[in-house]
Amino acid sequence: MPQLADQPITPRSDFLPLAGIDHVEFYVGNAKQAAHYYRTAFGMRLTAYQGPETGVRDHVSYVVEQSRIRFVLTTALRLDHPVAAHVAKHGDGVKSIALTVEDASSAYEELKRRGAVIVGDLETRPSTRGPVRVFSIAIYGDTIHTFVERKNFRGRFLPGFEPTPEETLAHPTGLEQIDHMVGNVELGEMEKWVAFYRDVMGFDLYQSFDDTDISTEYSALMSKVMSSGNGRVRFPINEPAEGRKKSQIEEYLDSYRGAGVQHIAMLTYDILDTVTRLRRQGVEFLDVPRSYYEELKGRVGEIDEPLDALAELGVLVDRDDEGYLLQIFTKPVEDRPTLFYEIIERKGARGFGKGNFKALFEAIEREQARRGNL
Repeated sequence: MPQLADQPITPRSDFLPLAGIDHVEFYVGNAKQAAHYYRTAFGMRLTAYQGPETGVRDHVSYVVEQSRIRFVLTTALRLDHPVAAHVAKHGDGVKSIALTVEDASSAYEELKRRGAVIVGDLETRPSTRGPVRVFSIAIYGDTIHTFVERKNFRGRFLPGFEPTPEETLAHPTGLEQIDHMVGNVELGEMEKWVAFYRDVMGFDLYQSFDDTDISTEYSALMSKVMSSGNGRVRFPINEPAEGRKKSQIEEYLDSYRGAGVQHIAMLTYDILDTVTRLRRQGVEFLDVPRSYYEELKGRVGEIDEPLDALAELGVLVDRDDEGYLLQIFTKPVEDRPTLFYEIIERKGARGFGKGNFKALFEAIEREQARRGNL
């Protein structure tokens, strides 16, 4: 694990202004097939490629996008490549959460001064379409943050990538942007990473939940949500809490063999239409019992969406002081019970569906029991 600075520095006001999540890179066993899945199931467009045909001999990468969401799927072409070792240990999963910055040099120097562990030195990648400047730091597990300055770049994704032919396979599903990304860490590690995001990255504590908020008869977890200074990037961090049986966090940590990204929440402006399209294209979601909807109106009040449509699709609803949100969670998208997705629509609410935690946990536990891991 990377070590933090011995004397954490009190963050000044948003020293690291982030424009948002630039892209998410997955290390996978077969990038071509993974790209096909995201195109046909989630409706993402194939936009760029790097591999032997572009002069790269040791790996291939496919870039898929929908609106402001960009995923990069990378596979090793040699057994001794670091991507192959990562996949052998973790299975398919998120390696890099890339963040867009205005000034990579300033970000690099300040993060280094604050105690970040640099795992990829600041470099300028030139091209005929302009340069891109990047560097990377270590975070939990084998995951990294990559910082990207692309203000002078006019090419497709990054230098070295070539645009792909016009997409004919994908049918878009209304996914707009990444709302938040959740990391699972080992028992006792959450506060360490909260301190990292606060003292090194300059994030603020946005919201916290303990085992009285997130628990069932069998298991529990604790979570703290860290938000960038400008509020554009939010990272909940989970750790397991003691329970009668194995929690979903413990199952993830065992299956992934360490800390990592548990789920990615993607925003839509019409969840009923998006989920209908995703289901039609083969995306599998957790099942919600009909009893959940019998008491929904009394719990959240009046909403715009018809209850029968929500129940038919399995969409959850929660309300806070600023409005309400609608959310639904996929089943794991890998063979190991690790990464899954959340689809979320916000009608003013800025929270994370606290009122749905019990229903969500029970749905996940039913799947755990089927796998024999509860």
